Amino acid sequence: MCDKMTLFAPFLSAVFAILVAPAAVAQENAVPGEPGAPYANMNHIAPIGVRTGKYLPVPETAKGPPIDPAKGYRIEELGPGLYMITDNANSSMFMVYETGVVVIDAPQSYANHIRAGIREVTNKPITHIIYSHSHADHIGGTRELGGQPVIIAHEETKNLLIEANDPNRPLPTVTFKDKYALHVGSQVLELSYHGVGHEPGNIFIYAPHQKVLMVVDTVFPGWMPWRRLALAQNIRGLFRQVEEIKAIDFDKFVGGHVERWGTKADVQLQLDFMNDLRSASAAALKSTRIGEELNPADADNPWAVFDNFIDRNVVQCMNTLEPKWRDRLAGYDAFIWDQCYAMEQSLRID
Repeated sequence: MCDKMTLFAPFLSAVFAILVAPAAVAQENAVPGEPGAPYANMNHIAPIGVRTGKYLPVPETAKGPPIDPAKGYRIEELGPGLYMITDNANSSMFMVYETGVVVIDAPQSYANHIRAGIREVTNKPITHIIYSHSHADHIGGTRELGGQPVIIAHEETKNLLIEANDPNRPLPTVTFKDKYALHVGSQVLELSYHGVGHEPGNIFIYAPHQKVLMVVDTVFPGWMPWRRLALAQNIRGLFRQVEEIKAIDFDKFVGGHVERWGTKADVQLQLDFMNDLRSASAAALKSTRIGEELNPADADNPWAVFDNFIDRNVVQCMNTLEPKWRDRLAGYDAFIWDQCYAMEQSLRID
């Protein structure tokens, strides 16, 4: 906490000088804690916590094939013996080999349909489950699959699951540190760890025969990433991992969410957005002045000073990004505020 507080020193010393400038906004009649006058260049997209009347339409390029409502899921063959199963919000995979089936993730939202999806292809038993990482929305339906399969995950994922103590996410029975190759019959899955991006233990899952790559909560084909860059615990690590994904020789990419699998072009599109986001936020940090548009009565409140500064920084980031990106990524307006807030924080203190 002391280290963080030292960040305030140069800003608080400057804020008093700026607040006496003519540009300062007094808002003398403002009600404490309630919304005041909008910032001078306030972006028009509803900010976090403000109800959106109608979201931007989803571009056709982001959509996948429809879900049969009677089934609640669809399956799609990605290559010989390898299938994606999805409800068009979450996605996972299963691989069929000579004597069994390997399931990669069991999302809570449709885990009870995974067996039915497999039965559309084969009557072979589920022998293995691979966890992409620890989060419940991707593996919280594991118990629905039944049986006693071998569960494979990174060692960090096991540590997180021990701490979570969730009966719906049974502990892995096989773990690895750097790389693990699963050979089942004539099929192969190559698992590798690339450090912390989304969370510790989040792995790359590659099917070399089919040239399919699965990395969850990192790239969202055709869509804006989930809020705050998918809640990445290491944003610099996330940038590095997207670059690493782009360098891998794959034809199809499964990201664990949204309506369809992706391509190299989808990875490049997200990387372009992320790079623009970083540039816009960096430019805003350089040009945003501490204390402008702050009520002078709040000058002795460091949290208020920084809230005002960060808000105006984010507004500038938003204004810079909108002309290029508003209509290129589905869900842009849902989470663009989050992305600018996350990037500002990463650049300022990481």
